Amino acid sequence: MSAVVNEPMTDTHLPSTGAKPADLYRFTSVDFALYAAIVLAWSTSWYPLSLQVGVVAPEVSLVWRFLGAGVLMFGYLLYSGRQIRFALADHVRFAMLGILLFSTNFALFYYASATGLASGLLSVIFSTASIINLILTTLVTGARPEGRVALGAILGLCGIALVFWPEIAGTSFNRSALFGVALGLCGTLSFCLGNILSASNQKRGLSVISANAWCMIYGAIWMAVVALFRGQTFAVEWTGAYLGSLAFLTLSSSILAFAVYLTLIGRIGAARAGYATVIFPIFALLISTVLEGYQWTGLSIAGLVLVVAGNYFVLSRKRA
Repeated sequence: MSAVVNEPMTDTHLPSTGAKPADLYRFTSVDFALYAAIVLAWSTSWYPLSLQVGVVAPEVSLVWRFLGAGVLMFGYLLYSGRQIRFALADHVRFAMLGILLFSTNFALFYYASATGLASGLLSVIFSTASIINLILTTLVTGARPEGRVALGAILGLCGIALVFWPEIAGTSFNRSALFGVALGLCGTLSFCLGNILSASNQKRGLSVISANAWCMIYGAIWMAVVALFRGQTFAVEWTGAYLGSLAFLTLSSSILAFAVYLTLIGRIGAARAGYATVIFPIFALLISTVLEGYQWTGLSIAGLVLVVAGNYFVLSRKRA
């Protein structure tokens, strides 16, 4: 195996610590592009996720999803000569991140989907990541979140609540749905804990691309252990819907989206990067309108206005 390559600082690393603190609050054109890519990749992932639920156990689907993504990323690392070897302490961190961010959180959402919750409502639950990220960042760093960021997240969540209020308050919201919501919230917490750990990895100068390759492999191993413990087989469903959604989730929602999202965390912090989880449910809802016949109401339009307003507060530049 080739020797470790020392990579220059690129967009896949945390910005230089020599930057002024105020600069970290400003969005550059690169940040906007990364943000848009995340919204596009993840807003289109909820419907394919629903196609994964059914015949194949969630853990098994995730084994194939992240094993495939990890193998493809290692192929890219070898081709480009990027860093592959890391210290044992780094591998421990990669394994933890794999369990939190590249397996457990997804498994919990797969099971939440199996309770009958609509894909749009799952995206609403996941949008609480913006608030959870703010809370965790405050607890870990002791730093108070910027007021306009907190306000933007609150406005966004209020808007999402209005958009989905009929579904949340409807008669179909039963005990099974409540259990699904609990699973989704636990999955979101796992995702946010992974955000914090990823930011810590980037502060150590670890490449996002190299780290993600290892994390995905460890995530696949963890899901394989869980699947074996539960006595599940590793067969797949040989249908176009299952295989197509698996390919899409592997390439777009796993390889591309996570590389972009974790890079953005390193550039602007977990709290503001997490706001992407508030805006993409709107696009997921538009997809649901086309594919599932969702009907817009006065409440949903008002909610959309609040989400756009919240997005403005989070993304607009901090004034000196």
